[in-house]
Amino acid sequence: MIVDSALYRDGVRVQVDCHKDDLETVRDEATGTGDFVWVGLHRPSADELEAVGKVFALHPLAVEDALKAHQRPKLERYDDALFLVLKTLWYVDEEDAVETGEINLFVGRNFVVSVRHGAGAELHSARLDLEKQTSVLGHGPSAVVYAICDRVVDEYEAVANSLEEDVDEVETSVFSTTRTHDSQRIYVLKRELSEMRRAVNPLREPMKRFATGSVPLVTQEATPFFRDVTDHLLRVSETIEALDGLLSTAFEAHLAQISVQQNEDMRKISAWVAIAAVGTLVAGIYGMNFDYMPELRWRFGYFYALGVMGVCSVVLYRLFKKSGWL
Repeated sequence: MIVDSALYRDGVRVQVDCHKDDLETVRDEATGTGDFVWVGLHRPSADELEAVGKVFALHPLAVEDALKAHQRPKLERYDDALFLVLKTLWYVDEEDAVETGEINLFVGRNFVVSVRHGAGAELHSARLDLEKQTSVLGHGPSAVVYAICDRVVDEYEAVANSLEEDVDEVETSVFSTTRTHDSQRIYVLKRELSEMRRAVNPLREPMKRFATGSVPLVTQEATPFFRDVTDHLLRVSETIEALDGLLSTAFEAHLAQISVQQNEDMRKISAWVAIAAVGTLVAGIYGMNFDYMPELRWRFGYFYALGVMGVCSVVLYRLFKKSGWL
């Protein structure tokens, strides 16, 4: 569906006397040098997107990519238009899950068509914020591309901060004195970092191209804004790599903790087995059926045997306790 369509002239939204779905009328009103149209769509059907493609002469291959979604972040040029794919991210803390959506941008000399898939990174608030900044919006379609990229990268930073908190929790749990089962959560977090990496890293090259002014249809005046977005994007990318490294280290530490705990368990078991073996040894000797054995006919032999068992067990217990085995 078409969420909104608007004509902008010199950084100001111009009211056009037509319905938002009447894109041909809106397009025909963009006659000035600084005029451009921004059309926003959310989960459009094939017929809706095809109709928009005919109005703005969009390349059919790009339209097909925008319809199917699930594209890799990329920047491509088709004739006199650009096609930019952005992955949107948001974090579900209860499930330690990074959810993904997608935004496809068609950018021409006097138009921008944004196609959004998924629940994340809504663009209506980004449009309203941009409309308040006349000086920025005056850069034309470049301003819209900047505003959307900036909103998406801000969401990346929010997701990275949430993941950072969860990684801190994992580190605290791994190095706690209590026994924990963190391997599953570590795996889930590493998988979500991998999902985030697939969204962030491919976007670095297009943002660098925008920041250096080497992309047609993006004005040189807009490059400082894209440099700021690129800086934030690189910072998120570095955070992802740092968190992934911390999780790998935490997993190795978790395995080491398990090994240490198992060794402690084995020492305790061995100590108790040694203590029990003393009584078993004495009982085994005096349980043999021989006529001629020391103290066999002794009146206090039974109590003597029990005393030997008790004394030896106490001595071993104190020795093991002193050495840290118990």
